[in-house]
Amino acid sequence: MSSPVIAALHRYTHAESPTGDPPALAELAGILEADAAAAGFSTARERHPTGDHLIWTRPARGGATGSMLFLTHYDTVWPVGTLREMPWTVDGDVIRGPGVYDTKSGIAALLAAVTAADGPHPEIRVVVVADEEIGSPTATGLVTAEARRAGMVLGLEPPHPGGDLKTGRRGSTRARIEVTGAEAHAALDPDAGVNAIDELVDQLIRVRGLRGDRPVLVNTGTIAGGGRTNVVAGQAHADLGLRFADPDDERAVLAELAALRPIRPRAVVATRLLSHRPTWRPAPAGDDLLARIVAVAAGIGQSLDGRPADGAADTNTTGALGHPTVDGLAPRGGGAHARTEWVSVAGIAERVTLLTALLATLPGPCR
Repeated sequence: MSSPVIAALHRYTHAESPTGDPPALAELAGILEADAAAAGFSTARERHPTGDHLIWTRPARGGATGSMLFLTHYDTVWPVGTLREMPWTVDGDVIRGPGVYDTKSGIAALLAAVTAADGPHPEIRVVVVADEEIGSPTATGLVTAEARRAGMVLGLEPPHPGGDLKTGRRGSTRARIEVTGAEAHAALDPDAGVNAIDELVDQLIRVRGLRGDRPVLVNTGTIAGGGRTNVVAGQAHADLGLRFADPDDERAVLAELAALRPIRPRAVVATRLLSHRPTWRPAPAGDDLLARIVAVAAGIGQSLDGRPADGAADTNTTGALGHPTVDGLAPRGGGAHARTEWVSVAGIAERVTLLTALLATLPGPCR
């Protein structure tokens, strides 16, 4: 437990940082920036009311060319106070705590690797997103702009079980269906009203049929509306989570969702996207980058492979745009978003070693 990288992860975990909690995020942001500066980065922020995105830059050294962009995030799904019920513990190879796997250990491993990188390396840029866990609604533009200037994009999200990397991701969209009806007394004058909840229920039945035989996942995650049982509901909405394996299916379903029209006279139905991550399918540029990483890993005695993943992340954006992208470079573990969340001590050491080697041997563009 004397390892500096484990000590850093301990500090990051105890600075709880749920999405959308600006004071909590600001506390961890300050800690991370200080550690990034100590690792030789210049630090900057893109400020947002819901949490600032962190941008770190370390210039190329030793005549190396090109630019590497690392993507990660410091928000978690865990509210402040989770540590009381889910405390930091270390039991042999297993570290537990909120956010240790997704993905504070990835940040700790990267900073340890950069600190150890004393030879030539390309420009290293890092974007640490504050709202990744809800689809990066305020960070996608930043991620897109940073990816354009990079020769490769390396994601510090958790890997596949066992440590393999991620070479593609399902598209992920959060959408809201909003219905406006008309309020009226539910007993004395019901026909004067238009029940927004009833309209929403019928629209959700329509939505279930939009996917047809396409391999599309649709989850109605939240629903709300109305106010009193003796008042015809005037407002209602539902938030949907949609996952796509194919860009054509994604375009078709989102177009049909946008085209929903009311069933009831005088009802108003509108849809809007809360966040959108496009489908990232494996591509030659990403395959080439994976092959280079696998070769570097083999050179230091590590066995790695890569394959697509179901979950979404900011690498959806970069991969879908055609930038050479590989994700899953955080340490191995398990239980993301679950109270069983854990990360491997040995896995952290493995990733520090791999990231250090990648910084020294992956200069230049992959395009």
